[in-house]
Amino acid sequence: MSAREFLWYLPNMVQPGHRGDDTVDGWGSLDYSVELARSAEDHGWGGALIGTGWGRPDTFALATAVAARTRTFAPLVAARPGYWQPAHFASATATLSALTGGRVLVNVVTGRDDLAAYGDTEADYARRYDRTREFLQIVRRLWTEQDVTYDGEFYRVAHSTVVPRPVVPPRLYFGGASPEAEEVSATEADVQLFWGEPLEGIAGRIDRLHTLADKLGREHPPLEFGLRITTVVRETSDEAWRVAQARVAEMAKTGEVQIDGHRGSVGQRRLLDLADRGEVLDSCLYTAPGRYGGGGAGTTWLVGSFTEVAGALERYAELGVTHFVLSDTPYRTEVVRIGDRLLPLLR
Repeated sequence: MSAREFLWYLPNMVQPGHRGDDTVDGWGSLDYSVELARSAEDHGWGGALIGTGWGRPDTFALATAVAARTRTFAPLVAARPGYWQPAHFASATATLSALTGGRVLVNVVTGRDDLAAYGDTEADYARRYDRTREFLQIVRRLWTEQDVTYDGEFYRVAHSTVVPRPVVPPRLYFGGASPEAEEVSATEADVQLFWGEPLEGIAGRIDRLHTLADKLGREHPPLEFGLRITTVVRETSDEAWRVAQARVAEMAKTGEVQIDGHRGSVGQRRLLDLADRGEVLDSCLYTAPGRYGGGGAGTTWLVGSFTEVAGALERYAELGVTHFVLSDTPYRTEVVRIGDRLLPLLR
């Protein structure tokens, strides 16, 4: 099993106030992003996820600029097939790897976006995952082979060699909870990222992915698993729950659920359905935010004292989760506090 990896989240939104963050001055600037990245590397984090979506700053441009101004920080760059051609993306990431000594990770995203805005014409759900499979296959081969020829249904390259070579092939993260997504992950990804489901649900998905990998003939090293979740941690459990419930009450005032870019996905529906099972699941998984707040990693929160949240994360680790992408707002303060207080309990 791989060593544990801890990543933060770097918001690349134009408008301030993301998930309740209180930053106004400097929000969205390079200085703000670099400050967060430097705080992450100074307080125990290996890097941070940088999300993607049309209408947001370009993820790869931001990752490159931040990597140039940090020492150890590794951006987990989210990228979409259809926005990128695979050979172009393989070359860009290999170049960033060569320039930074290998400090680049990749999160491939297949879910729907504003496709027409950037000319992506593939809207069929199942075929998007077929296309993602080809994307991952080509990118991986271009990172590790020379004179690559690939003749697929969606992509073709002939006698293609990436220059410069990556220092090491970037690790490929992948999400998705549908059967189509799980087949891609089981055969082509390095790390399957989960959102904050209860332990029973994560255990079942891990078992299913192992079974799929054997059934479909996985050719790569064993699939690893990661958790992307919001953590609301304070000195005491009572204090953490007061903060979390006050936030949800504030979110409820808007009377409108915002599901970010994940509306309609199988994984998002799984999270939203959790609220019907109870407001708190397992030891401290808070489901109420999904009724009023953002989607994805903002749908469920782990809430409690440092020891309680560390204990909850350890239980995920016991299931086989070794990669953790955590966050809370305000980002500036929480990257330091969670890094200094929570991460030592998990190492």
